[in-house]
Amino acid sequence: MPKLVLIYFLLLFSNLLYSQTLSAIDNAANPEESKAKACHIGHVKLLDDFPTARLDWCERIGDKGFRIKLKPENVPINSSPWYAFKIVAQQPTKVQIFMEVDGYKHRYLPKLSSDLSTWSSVEFHDEGKVRSFMVEANVSPRYISGQEIVDNQTYIDWASNLNDTKNIHYQILGRSVQGRPLYKIESKTSGTDKWLVLLGRMHPPEVTGALALFPFVETVLADTTLAKRFRAKYNILIVPNINPDGVAMGNWRHNANGVDLNRDWKTFEQPEVQSVHAYLQELIQAGATLSMAVDFHSTRKDVFYTMPSNYGVNQPFLVENWLNSLDAKVDDFRVIQQPGNNPGKGVFKQYFADFYQSHAITYEMGDNTNRNFIDELAQVAANSLMETMLENNKELKGD
Repeated sequence: MPKLVLIYFLLLFSNLLYSQTLSAIDNAANPEESKAKACHIGHVKLLDDFPTARLDWCERIGDKGFRIKLKPENVPINSSPWYAFKIVAQQPTKVQIFMEVDGYKHRYLPKLSSDLSTWSSVEFHDEGKVRSFMVEANVSPRYISGQEIVDNQTYIDWASNLNDTKNIHYQILGRSVQGRPLYKIESKTSGTDKWLVLLGRMHPPEVTGALALFPFVETVLADTTLAKRFRAKYNILIVPNINPDGVAMGNWRHNANGVDLNRDWKTFEQPEVQSVHAYLQELIQAGATLSMAVDFHSTRKDVFYTMPSNYGVNQPFLVENWLNSLDAKVDDFRVIQQPGNNPGKGVFKQYFADFYQSHAITYEMGDNTNRNFIDELAQVAANSLMETMLENNKELKGD
């Protein structure tokens, strides 16, 4: 072999060895990243290359199995382990997933979709802390997620359709930590200074709260006689997605700064909360009355967290009358009212009561509540709230 050729091959081999050594060092220095990336290659792949995706730690078990570990964005944190990833294979393959949570318990049941629109439940088996299930993978991506995926674009598309309605305004209210727009939707009518405030998605995985907010808002903005009467007496402010960073990142609960936004309504340190608070203060300075607020969330059951009727807010029995009316209208469903106040904790409903002397509730839908029922209940709840607020308005005026 000519001497120059031999030197060339020696250099090539040395560079290759050096690169492999660096790679091994990097992997040793960052084993978590190495484990996750190991699932991005091969005949079968688990990928997290879409908004809301979350695949914290992943390793292969043979060529048809994966072990996943869910990790929070930071601690301490409310236990809401979120996951969302897609699976693809070069040919139809049955794949087994083993999933556990680092330091917490599972909350969301696995769901499967091929189009991000229609979702089905996945049969699973729990053994100790490990949840396992089988999935059929093929060349077309299949999505596995703790709940249906409602990403930031979903809100934009939905709000854009609402924007076609007369007197409905869709604008940027502020910016998130990472600079994403924070949108507000408004229905404003001349001649009234009273406002209903609707807020959503402080906690990213709480998708059933979003599934309730959509029909609730559509009902109060509808072209019905009741909704038009209501909008003649009340303006409406909607901030449907207050935590767009957390949604995009697939966070368990927090914003990009690792803060629970529903604990920031006292210190106002986060830009998302600052934007809403500043705008509400602006409305007050312009002579507005903030009459009522509804904040949409999810938990393990259907429940309405309220302020006590004797707390000292205006129209003290407004919420009680509303929820009693709702309870009477819905068959085979009991409206659970759970009054309480959280002084000093920075919770939105407490903030609203303390700053504006008005009722606010936390409207919680169960993680596993039937989706059709969530929609139906939200429509009845919105109509019932409008009726109750209009009736209270008549009483205040002595009509």
